[in-house]
Amino acid sequence: MRFQGTENYVAGDDLTLAVNAAITLERPLLIKGEPGTGKTVLAIEVAKALDAPLIEWHIKSTTKAHQGLYEYDAVGRLRDGQLGEESAKDIANYIKKGKLWEAFTSEKRPILLIDEIDKADIEFPNDLLQELDRMEFFVYETGETIKAKHRPIIIITSNNEKELPDAFLRRCFFHYIQFPEPEVMADIVEVHYPDLKSELLKTALNVFYEIRDQNAIKKKPSTSELLDWIKLLLNEDIDPAALRENNQRKLIPPLYGALLKNEQDVSLFEKLSFISRG
Repeated sequence: MRFQGTENYVAGDDLTLAVNAAITLERPLLIKGEPGTGKTVLAIEVAKALDAPLIEWHIKSTTKAHQGLYEYDAVGRLRDGQLGEESAKDIANYIKKGKLWEAFTSEKRPILLIDEIDKADIEFPNDLLQELDRMEFFVYETGETIKAKHRPIIIITSNNEKELPDAFLRRCFFHYIQFPEPEVMADIVEVHYPDLKSELLKTALNVFYEIRDQNAIKKKPSTSELLDWIKLLLNEDIDPAALRENNQRKLIPPLYGALLKNEQDVSLFEKLSFISRG
């Protein structure tokens, strides 16, 4: 099984090598990078390229590691028992399978996405170490051991909101997705908008990177936001000349709400506009 990228996902040589290295080593692939650099989409595209089932576990601040294995609904069973329900006699009816259980019992080798692992508690990654190492876990309520039929290809994403434990990092193959250079970004845009005129593409990219290059900007626009902006430019039939004029005078670009996402950054560009006009 080797990943070579897909027609819908522009993967650089370094990223392609990282994916295949993780598959060869049978270790989780830990992906970091700015929001909007395609970390989550990578797992989706790897699944498509390898024709593998995709199992997605999106982590929240309240997510516990045990939920990835299973959850036991003791309250539900007690309630049904009091009502005389026949199902209450079998504890297995109250075991909810988690994403790791689904991945371990998949008939075909799956892609398991553990998305934004850094959102959870600091102990969350360490609580999964044994299961990810041994590829098995024990269900205390039923007395059964769930073993992986096939070792899943595990892709873990992080936005670097908090440091991950060293013991966890040692078990991963790590790759940081650098923000795309203009040439690569042009390829990404052309995948989504193959009929985009070269003049509009070039001008839009110039404006986009000039916004990102402002040192005082609080939230730099991402790839997904650029794609949204270009979609709006096409829908409104914005003339590239209007973008160039705005760019030269450091005015806020048209439809800036797709790129600037807080009042501080809007205020920054309003001040730049005022200074340039003065």
